[in-house]
Formats: sequence, C-alpha cells, structure tokens
Amino acid sequence: MDLNNELLHTPDGMRDTYGTEMAKKSEIMNRIRSRIRLYGYEEIQTPTIEFYDVFSSEVGTTPVKELYKLLDNEGNLLVLRPDFTPSVARCAAKYFSDEEAPIRFSYAGSVFGNTSSLQGKLSETTQMGAELINAPSVCADGEILALLIDSLLQAGLTQFQISVGNVDYFKGICQAVGLDSRTEMKLRDTLSGKNYFAAEELLRSQGFDRATRDLFLKATRFVSTKEELARFLTDEMHPQARAAIERLMDLCGLMDAYGFSQYISYDLSLLSKYHYYTGIVFKGYTYGAGEAIASGGRYDGLLAHYGKDAAAIGVMIQLDLLMEALRRQGIPVETEAGAQKIQLADGDPFAQVKKAMALRNEGKAVILE
Repeated sequence: MDLNNELLHTPDGMRDTYGTEMAKKSEIMNRIRSRIRLYGYEEIQTPTIEFYDVFSSEVGTTPVKELYKLLDNEGNLLVLRPDFTPSVARCAAKYFSDEEAPIRFSYAGSVFGNTSSLQGKLSETTQMGAELINAPSVCADGEILALLIDSLLQAGLTQFQISVGNVDYFKGICQAVGLDSRTEMKLRDTLSGKNYFAAEELLRSQGFDRATRDLFLKATRFVSTKEELARFLTDEMHPQARAAIERLMDLCGLMDAYGFSQYISYDLSLLSKYHYYTGIVFKGYTYGAGEAIASGGRYDGLLAHYGKDAAAIGVMIQLDLLMEALRRQGIPVETEAGAQKIQLADGDPFAQVKKAMALRNEGKAVILE
C-alpha cells in the first residue's frame, strides 16, 4: 500500500461516520438527551484522556490489557477513557466532596477499548448514560431503570428486555458456603458468560454437594414477578443474599408504579465484568444487536477510591449497537429535511443571498450554489 493510499484509512477498530448515518445518530442522541433531561439530570463532560490510576485494576474496571495507554511530557502514564463511570465518580469526588444531596449527571461521548481486531469489535464507540450519586435507596435503582427504558422507547425501540440481577445474592451465597476468592472469581466468570455447565463442574471439582451447587445454579432461572422472586427466599439463607432478593422485590413494585414491568426480567446469575458493582446490576437486550445495548448497576464503593464515601448507581447505552438494532429491525429514524438549494446564477446574487439569509433566520437550511 503506498503512503497516499494508506492515509485514507483509519486504524483498526476505528471508523468514520457521516452523511445520513450521522444525521440519524445525532437524532437518536438528541431524543435520548431530551428524555434524560426530563428526569432532572445535568450534562457533564470529562476528559477523553485520564490518569492511569483512575482506571487501574484496584478500581475493578477495564482490564489493563484492554486500555489504550500513553505517556505525557512528564512521563505520567495516561489512558484513553474506556468507561465513563470512573471518570464521573472522580469528578464528583473532586467538586462535590461535601455534597450530601443526590447529584444527577448525564454524559455522551467516545470510549476506547484496545481489543483484538480479530473480535470484530469497534475500538472507539459512542456511549450515553446517567449517574445518580448520593442515592442509596431502591427508589434510585428504580429511577435509573425507568430512565433507561424511557430512553430506549424514545429512541424508537419497542421490543427489548432489561435483565436485572443483584451481585449481593452471589456474594452472600459465596460467604455462606465458604468459597475462596480464587474460586469465586472463576465462578463469577462462568456465570457471567452463562456457561452453567462449566459452573457446575467447577463447584463439583471443589467438593460441593448437590444442594450447595443448586444454591448457585438455581439462580440461573429467569423470573418476572415479585411472587417468583419470593420463592428464592429460605429461612436458612445468608442475610446478604436475603437482602438482595428483598431489594429486587421492592424494585419490582417500583417498576409496576412506573408502568414498565413488561420490560423487566430478573436474573440472579447476572454478574458484570466490572467488579466495582456492589448491588443491583442490569443489561438491556434487543434483537439485531448481537450483545447488550445497555448496562449498568450500583457501585456504592467506587467513589471512596477517589476520596468520597457515597452510594451511586448508573446506566450506559451503547449508541452504535442501538443504531444497528434500529437498522436491522427496520425502525425508521426521521431526520430534519435536507437543505434547500438556491442558485446564485439564477438571478441577482445579492438578492439570492438576502433570500437565503431570510430562510435561515426562519430555521430553514439553505445551500447557495
């Protein structure tokens, strides 16, 4: 490939977005942004480049090997932002360290993941989302889920499902049966990947009996009502696991109040790859996207890493996957009408310019040719 031809291409995992596709993307972003604003969220913009420690392994965020790393002139290790939540948490800890009332932020922008080109994934993607800080209650959980469902409906989706879990159920069972941390991590990975056969084999290899294995594996059943959730409760279950089920039952009632119950199912085996999540976790699915178009959860310990002890919960929407789902489902995205063209050569050019400006002042797009 000669140099001139090489300059026309983008790096692996990067792409250009333009024309009609960009117009549709902007329209969807505006719809979601407008809906989030109705819930009282204020927009925030954090740097694309952050210090490495904001996303270090101690935080429990993106694996180090998937970070785009670079050095500044002083030799400090920096990364391209792989995830908005730690950035927003850092910002809240810096500027709102003494604030105790709920803080509501929304964001939109690019994130970067240094994954293998063989995976066929984009390295730069667009995310939109919201973070609710200083809000420990189940009502905050319900608000974030309602905001997500409302945003997807506003974008044009009608067929989608939000799977909701609670990592405290898994943690509670691990404590109850005395699972060591190494096995817990392996089991988390197998359950997160929905590899239930591998999960059972792992538990069997550790010498756990059928009853103990079932404590974990019965969590793989999907349920959708408060009554079905109540069946997980037993007299002898670990208090942390019991509290996790009871919180989901309260959340179920809130979803009824919002009118969004039909979009919610409960999956107690749902565990995020981000280890900073501490309670409610969820993922949004629809057909035509290939993977989750949205995700989020509660991260009550994350802000303490940056110096602020505060409960928080957030949601993230993958714009590129959402756009792909809309396209494959044949859902039209109406954009503004194209620009009107005025030929300067068709008359007095000064009069044509005045005409063009008059139309623009009325909010109409005009191209002078």
